[in-house]
Amino acid sequence: MKLAQVLFSQGFGSRRECEGLIIGGFVSIAGARADDPFEEFDPEGLQFNVRGESWPFRTQALIVLNKPAGHECSQKPKHHPSVYSLLSAPLRRRDVQAVGRLDEDTTGLLLLTDDGKLIHRWTSPKHHVPKVYEIGCKHPVTDEQVQQLLHGVTLIDDPVPVRAAAAESTGLFNGPQAAELGELHGLRMTLTEGKYHQVKRMVAAVGNRVEALHRSRYGALALPADLAPGQWRWITPTDVVA
Repeated sequence: MKLAQVLFSQGFGSRRECEGLIIGGFVSIAGARADDPFEEFDPEGLQFNVRGESWPFRTQALIVLNKPAGHECSQKPKHHPSVYSLLSAPLRRRDVQAVGRLDEDTTGLLLLTDDGKLIHRWTSPKHHVPKVYEIGCKHPVTDEQVQQLLHGVTLIDDPVPVRAAAAESTGLFNGPQAAELGELHGLRMTLTEGKYHQVKRMVAAVGNRVEALHRSRYGALALPADLAPGQWRWITPTDVVA
């Protein structure tokens, strides 16, 4: 693949803009300047550098983002900044989309990709991809509430009971917002569906209230401990579904 085509496929601008980046000396490969936009490269496994930023060639983009609070999972946010503003420009040009949305006040693991098939597969209720949430509740979490969540609760405006795939009390909540929100009671819950505000509605259905919500795992992928809020990194589909 011609080098200009490589950059174009990765979201670095129009073909003419990519040619300009290369001719202008802003692209390097293996530490050496690459100044011929028509030089051929095998893109598989190719690592290149554009304006000082290292970039791996990816046929399809797939990243994990540690979503901070106060960000909307929308291209056109209404009240808060968009999570897309946290991404590098090439990813935004590639039109990566969130794999299921998190509320503006929810933190934690968010997947983004430009692969429509992955989005459909991982958000379809038919595939039962587990998502783990760390929940800060207003009131103590009782054994009775945990059992209700495991056996199923009925939500307002939804006659079909929904149940947690797993649920347990975790003592005091120690998620990202714990310090600013004060003492909250911890609940860990695993869901395999993705209904609107499902965690908050399920917790309300058993007589408690969600004050903080953090997604810690999606499928086989746990949120990396060294990924700070607002940061992202490349992953592969096998990281999510082992």
